[in-house]
Amino acid sequence: MAILYALVARGSVMLAEFTAASTNASAIARQILDKIPGDNDINVSYSQDRYIFHVKRTDGLTVLCMADESAGRRIPFTFLEDIHQRFVRTYGRAIFSALPYGMNDEFSRVLSQQMEYYSSDPNADRINRLKGEMGQVRNVMIENIDKVLERGDRLELLVDKTANMQGNTFRFRKQTRRLRNTVWWRNVKLTGALIILILIIIYVVLAFVCHGITLPTCIK
Repeated sequence: MAILYALVARGSVMLAEFTAASTNASAIARQILDKIPGDNDINVSYSQDRYIFHVKRTDGLTVLCMADESAGRRIPFTFLEDIHQRFVRTYGRAIFSALPYGMNDEFSRVLSQQMEYYSSDPNADRINRLKGEMGQVRNVMIENIDKVLERGDRLELLVDKTANMQGNTFRFRKQTRRLRNTVWWRNVKLTGALIILILIIIYVVLAFVCHGITLPTCIK
């Protein structure tokens, strides 16, 4: 799975988060939130091992995700933009007074669904390519996470191997749904064709019964 963890925060106050694997990404994300400089809008990425923390802060609202480096930057930042818009549209001004994890019960499900979509659905990248790359993403510099997690308090990123199994599970479920839908439509078409055939047969039989067959009269 390309995107393994995501959160939404107001400053350093976590409002919602979701993780798709056994990982300590939440602890590292907290440190990133505490140490990101200034209050200005930013788009930045921090790398650690083969994973990258992508951060987008707009109007005081921060959305962050941890993704495999193979995901690049376009998909993660498109995901962050999508999450930001959904969160603001859903909660509006309540964001500025919400308690820690005040939206977690409801919005963690949205994070889960969108993480799965942007990680495994090819349409996610196809749609984004049609729209064109976000200009802001082109200029995002990927820095080593040591630059933000200083003073010797750096945490090692621990990602359980079940993360790959989790991703495979998501893909298997999606493929299973597609196969089930394909089989269902095929059965619908076959059933429809059979019904039409039966109706034709019934019509022909009724035509013979109602009108009869006129036999020629013998001439004596």
